[in-house]
Order: sequence, then C-alpha cells, then structure tokens
Amino acid sequence: MNKKVGFDNEKYLKMQSQHIRERIEKFDNKLYLEFGGKLFDDYHASRVLPGFMPDSKLQMLLQLKDQAEIVIVVSAEDIESGKQRGDYGITYDLDVLRLIDAFQSKGLYVGSVCLTMYQAQPAAVLFEKKLADLGIKSYRHYRIPGYPNDVSRIVSDEGYGKNDYIETERPLVVITAPGPGSGKMATCLSQLYHENKRGIKAGYAKFETFPIWNIPLKHAVNLAYEAATADLNDVNMIDPFHLEAYGETTVNYNRDVEIFPVLKSTFEMISGESMYKSPTDMGVNMAGNCIVDDEICREASCFEIVRRYYKALVDKKIHGESKDDIYKLELLMNQAGIAATDCSVIQAALNKEKETGHPAAAIELADGRIITGKTGDLLGPSAAMLLNALKSVAEIDDDTDLVAAEAIAPIQTLKTEYLGSINPRLHTDEILTALSISAATDENAAKALKMLPQLQGANMHCTVILSSVDSSTLSKLGIQVTCEPKYEEEERLYHKN
Repeated sequence: MNKKVGFDNEKYLKMQSQHIRERIEKFDNKLYLEFGGKLFDDYHASRVLPGFMPDSKLQMLLQLKDQAEIVIVVSAEDIESGKQRGDYGITYDLDVLRLIDAFQSKGLYVGSVCLTMYQAQPAAVLFEKKLADLGIKSYRHYRIPGYPNDVSRIVSDEGYGKNDYIETERPLVVITAPGPGSGKMATCLSQLYHENKRGIKAGYAKFETFPIWNIPLKHAVNLAYEAATADLNDVNMIDPFHLEAYGETTVNYNRDVEIFPVLKSTFEMISGESMYKSPTDMGVNMAGNCIVDDEICREASCFEIVRRYYKALVDKKIHGESKDDIYKLELLMNQAGIAATDCSVIQAALNKEKETGHPAAAIELADGRIITGKTGDLLGPSAAMLLNALKSVAEIDDDTDLVAAEAIAPIQTLKTEYLGSINPRLHTDEILTALSISAATDENAAKALKMLPQLQGANMHCTVILSSVDSSTLSKLGIQVTCEPKYEEEERLYHKN
C-alpha cells in the first residue's frame, strides 16, 4: 500500500544541512546551534508532516558530522529533583548517558556535558563523578541573579564570566538536552561571551522545526504545534520584529518574540552589535520549503490536534487531571475548523459500537480503507481490529481464521486460572503471540504477520480506554491511537489499567 506523503524528506536533508553550512561561514567558522525538539525520535514532526522521518534531524547532522561536535546540557536542579522523561520513564541524568551512547553509535562526536544551574547539588556532584569515571568531560554553569533581564550583570565577569568555558574543537557546536528548561540558550550565549573574550566572533542560531516560520500562522501544522505544547501555554504569533525590519510576515512563538529584545541587547553587549534583527533571523529551519502536498499535511495535523485532545480527556478520566489545557485544545480544533467526530476513523469506531452494543475499535489503513473490530468472546476490540487489519492488508479472505479458537483457549486459561486476570479476552500482545505460533504451520498466518510494518503510522480509535498493555503494544507498532474517555465497565470504582 502507498502511504500518503506530504513532505520531501530527501530535499529537507540536503537543504537543511546546506543552510547550516552557510550560517557557519557567516561567523568566524564557529557556530553554536541550539537544537530544539527531539533529535532521534521526532514523532510529532513525522505525524504532522507525513514523509518526515523521525530521525531526520539526526540524518541531517550526519551530513555535517566532520564539522560538528555535540554538547549535552542538563540542569543540575533537574538531576537533583529526579526529573524524568515522560516517553522513556528515565531520569534526565540517565538520559544524558543514553544520548551519548546514541550519538556515538551513529559516529557523532560528543565533546562534553554542561551542568547548568549548578549549586553543588548532591545528586549533581555524584553525576559529575560518574561522568569523570566514564572519561566524559563536564563543565559547570551557574544561576545568574537577574537572568535574563539584567543584561549588564549577565554579560560581565559576575555573570557569564563565572561560568566554565566549554572547550570545543569543531566549527559547529550542537547544544542539545534531555528536555525543555535545561538551559540550552543560556549555554550558547555564555559561550559567545567567552569566545569574544578570546577574540573569536562566534555565532548563534536556533534550530527548531515548529512553528514553521514561512507558512500561515493558523495553518493546521502550526496549530498542531500549539496543541503539542498546550501544557506550556505557547502561542504562535506573527514576528513583529521581522515585519518591521523586512516587511515580511513570518511566524514565531511567544517566548522567542518576548525574549528577543533582551537577546538583542545581550548580543550587542557581547560583540558590539546584534547579529540578528528578529527572532526569525535566528532560526535555520527549512521544513516549510519541503512540504510537497499541503492538503495531506493539513489533514494529518488536524488528526494530531484531535489526538492530543482525546489524550487530555483520557488523562483527566484516569488521573482526575490533565497536564494539557483541554479548553485550549478545544479552541485549536475550532480554529482548524474541525470536530472530533469529523475524523472518519473515530466515527467508524463509534458506529461499530452502536451497531454491536459493545466496545469497538477502528483503524484507517494507508490507502484510506477503514477496518473495524468488535468485542467478542475470544478477543477484545483492539485485538480483533488488529487481526482484521492484517487480513485486509495481506488480502486474506475475511472469513479465514488466522488463529484457531482452540489455540486461544489455553491462553485464556493461563490468564484467568493461573495469572489472576478477570478478563478472558486476548489483548493485542497475546493475539500477536498466538499469530506468531500459528505462522509456523499456517501460510496465511505467516503472510499476515509480515504485514505488521504496513500498519505503522496508521490512525486508530477505540471506544473505551485501552489497557496499558494494549497501549504499549500499539505504540510499539507505530499506530497512533485515540480513545473515548470512558471505561468498559464504568460502574466499577477500580480499573486495572
């Protein structure tokens, strides 16, 4: 099946790497590049820009690997508090080590680690020792009173001057971090100060994919970025500094626009002049030039807004609260001109539930076909939908049993009689195990199993909250899931998720 593509990834890699090379040449062959977002696994970008590969930023860096070195920034305060990455469930200090391994495995040079907000926090001191034992250089940057507004103090020996100078070897220094709030920009500016003291006119640039500066403010792709940062209350806006300087309308987000006057003053105090006239000038993102089918990207972005909305509703149902602003997500759907039930896959699942009187699920295949699954005696709706989707992609007759009922019964017995489960129906991981066993002797099962990669990127909706095991399995398959914010048995007080 042909997957819908709205973004030219190859064009992006070439154009982006070339643009960064040009930016390096504008300075004394020394550019500090603040890298926003995720380097290895930018799944948000791949969802809203179909064709964008999750590791595109990494692949772009690999084209510059002879010129680039990486400095990983982590806040000592985050280390001390044990802050975790939500997607991996590991603390920031462990994620630094994971990132180093990941970069080095790809042939990228990691020069050092910088601990920001350093105040000799016990956990930070232990982490420094661990880095030293591993042969990894580390540096300390300190909290500066009055940051970011007291520019005269910040750009002085009492401010950036107190920070360690990070020794770097290559013309492109990529500043990245485990997560937001780590101090990437402050690290870049501190380095500019120290480089200037050494007579080097180094440059600064910012690389963030969203919002995309050269598409309309209310384009669905940019609205989807606001949905992704609903908990941060980021707002996309027209860059007034760029409009005044060049007469061109471009899009940026509120935090960069608000901080720009301070940044401009900081640049002027460091080197005597500001290298940029606007926040947009600071960016190097070329993604907007690589959208090849605007309608496909709009459609994908609309579903992303709806997906974030449903996730917030489910979080509130499970935890009694949501980190995302549900009202803002509703506003973004209104701005995009969509309602949740406009998505055909959601409507199909709801219709199936109405038809059967039981929880149901639906998935939209790459060619636009929608496949449903219903609750049965043997399978839950997600497991049934998964088998039906694989049969459809593999062009196997719908009446064909890929897994015999007698093969499922022993698994049900194991679940209920020995493992204490009250639900005899098979979850998605269990039906895939059964399918794998059947594939050893059944060519249809083997054929269906090989089709699993075809479901990557597909949109799916379930009319009840999924179990944690179903959510995990579908996530590993790359299926984008939304759920109605209700449990299969609402009258129960305790739900084993």
